Amino acid sequence: MRFQPQPLTPFRSARHFYGAELRRCREEAGLSLAQLSGVVSAGKSTLARIETAEIMPPPGLSSQLDAAFGTDGHFVRLYDLARREAHPDQYRRYMDFEREAVGVAHSAVQLVPGVLQTEAYARAIFRTAAEANDEVVEERVAARLARQQRMRGTDVPRLWVVLDEAVISRPVGGAAVMAEQLACLLAYSAHERVNIQVAPFSMGGHYLLGGSLTLLELPSGRHLAWEEGVEVGRLYEEEGEVRGRRLIYDVLRANSLSLTESAALIRRTMERFRL
Repeated sequence: MRFQPQPLTPFRSARHFYGAELRRCREEAGLSLAQLSGVVSAGKSTLARIETAEIMPPPGLSSQLDAAFGTDGHFVRLYDLARREAHPDQYRRYMDFEREAVGVAHSAVQLVPGVLQTEAYARAIFRTAAEANDEVVEERVAARLARQQRMRGTDVPRLWVVLDEAVISRPVGGAAVMAEQLACLLAYSAHERVNIQVAPFSMGGHYLLGGSLTLLELPSGRHLAWEEGVEVGRLYEEEGEVRGRRLIYDVLRANSLSLTESAALIRRTMERFRL
């Protein structure tokens, strides 16, 4: 069967434009993906995924493309633009990566991460949205629970979670809902592939107080990072940017309570909510 190139959407984002320009220059040069892969340090499948904007070009590839096509820095400049933009499809891409990840590390300073939320806790959160009616809330709760299916299956990823003490102390949904949520966290912490730590108030300030951070390890060994604030999130795919965020996470984890101390604090907090 003859290979059929995927249609492109060059004006959707800088990343999409980069991919479209790559295909245009490649076809003008009369090169197949396989032929181009013999010229630059990227395989055929990688080049195909760059053309369709599925992945960011790896560092160093852009200068090789400019040399191959004689484009005088065109791809280097496009890459500099693409790697800084907030991609319109990045949350969908993050969710796709999360579903296949073999290792996940979360830090959270406001809310329990979605994959560990109880139904009642999730419903209480979604009800706080100004535009949320009952139908919208239930749709979002259903989507949140569907996202958790993997945690109840046989391919549970290695999961490490660091929660700021504020996460376990704030009575989201009321005392009963919060007590149930903390009991759920304790149950998860007993799983051999799940580790939960608490960053105590006594730690004082730390870099991640401004939002949440998630680190993903894919089956290929590739690592990604997702940072999220109240209304915006960003996916990091470049090795250097991911490495820097992993270092930040490792510092937070090293200064948090031990697994045993964290479980004890969660249990004490749960018991207070049950009084």
